[in-house]
Order: sequence, then structure tokens, then C-alpha cells
Amino acid sequence: MEKRDLEKEFLDMVRQYGRIIYKVSSFYIDEKTSLEDMYQEIVLNLWKSYPSFRGESIHSTWIYRVALNTCVSYYRKEKRRPSFVDITYVAEKDDSENSDIVRELYALINGLGKMERALVLLYLEDRPQKEIAEIMGMTVTNVSTRLARIKEKLKQMSNH
Repeated sequence: MEKRDLEKEFLDMVRQYGRIIYKVSSFYIDEKTSLEDMYQEIVLNLWKSYPSFRGESIHSTWIYRVALNTCVSYYRKEKRRPSFVDITYVAEKDDSENSDIVRELYALINGLGKMERALVLLYLEDRPQKEIAEIMGMTVTNVSTRLARIKEKLKQMSNH
């Protein structure tokens, strides 16, 4: 494939799936890292790995995996732990209804660990458990078990 065609194909994909990149970026920003910086870091890593994308998974699955790995690697490399992000901001920017219940849920999700938040993000995006397992590098059974535990943890957190 010619470089120009590859660039056009990539840019079309980023436009189509930009919401995924934005959501993952929003979940992992902190006071030292802007949303735009994290978004650009993810797009850069997508571009670097795009020529080797073999199509063994759908684009959205691949994008989630690269985006989540980028965010986790970014914080490992910088040897800093991200602070809790007020993801109510994400809810307000989302197309979903902005009720008090949604804001409370997002506030509770802030109290979860990085991996738990990644699982919740994918679950809230209505991704099938099989796809979540593929993105997260887990078994479907493990995803199911962890989601059940996270739901229970959120219930307990909401009662306090």
C-alpha cells in the first residue's frame, strides 16, 4: 500500500473511532497530563503500530488495546501514579443523560484501580465480554468474575 493511501486510511480510522481514544484518554489523565497530550500520545502509538495491524481483530478492539497500553505504559515510564480523575467531566462530555445517578456512578468509579476502571470503561461502552477479554488480555471467565466483583465493590462504596 502506498504511503499516501496508508495515511488516508489511518486518518479515516482515527476520525471514525476518535470517541474511543477520547474516552480512554479521559480516564487516565492527571493534573500533569492534559487530555490533549494523552490523546496525541495514543494517536502517535496507533500510527506507529498501524502498518503492522494485521486485521486479526476489529479496529475498535485494537484501538482500545493500544490506547489502554499507551496510558498504562506512559505512567510506568514516567514512574508516577495518576491521581484520580474527575470522570464526571467525561459524563458531561458524553451523549448520555447527565443525571445525578450517572454523576454519582462516575464519582464511585474514580475510586477504582486502573485495571478496574479499564474494565468498567469497556463494560459501559457495551463491549461484549469476549472483546473485553481480548483487549485486556484475560479470559472471558476472568472478565466476568472481575466485573461481578467490581459491581459488588461499587455497591459497597455507594452504601458508605
